[in-house]
Amino acid sequence: MPDLTPLISHWGYLAIFVFILLGNLGVPVPEESILVLAGYLVWQGELRLPLVLVVGILSAIAGDNLGYWIGRRYGQEAIERFGQRVLLTHERIEATRRFVTRYGAFGVFAGRFIPGLRFMAGPLAGSAGLRPPVFMIANALGAAVYAPAMVAAGYAVGYGLGDYVKQFERAVGRVEHVVLVGAIIGTIAFLGWRALGAARAGRGG
Repeated sequence: MPDLTPLISHWGYLAIFVFILLGNLGVPVPEESILVLAGYLVWQGELRLPLVLVVGILSAIAGDNLGYWIGRRYGQEAIERFGQRVLLTHERIEATRRFVTRYGAFGVFAGRFIPGLRFMAGPLAGSAGLRPPVFMIANALGAAVYAPAMVAAGYAVGYGLGDYVKQFERAVGRVEHVVLVGAIIGTIAFLGWRALGAARAGRGG
């Protein structure tokens, strides 16, 4: 496998923006892993912390804002169709809709930290009629906490376990490779779990 460090060093900020934007639009990409990896690369000196934080926060805000306007424009039926494509059951979508509807701005903020709820909170808030200023403030606050927390986790791994990570790298290869392979495996496992759940629900119906 080629060394990804030069690529990450040169277009890492663009990669962060694209991955986080797509993840917040519902594409099953390992956005948390990308932010954690970015934090580790900050510790290594490959990326600059202020730029990583700005790009991470803005991409998270942009992705959810796009999702909100899609939900507001096309409504619940479009969300249901998209949910089927990413293997989300009707029950899961309904549970998320009830959560966002019940808690409003707090639901949008809290949804940022709940896997499986994060990318649906925006579209469902839009389809439920949550007022744009309320959503945008809650969304921005959530992104401003979520992205730095993930980056800090990656930086903390380097700061606290850097020597052990480097020994691990010498044993199995660069940690970027391990993180990316793990993220891919995790994504595949997640999709497989969703597919199995959808199949069982179909048989039960």
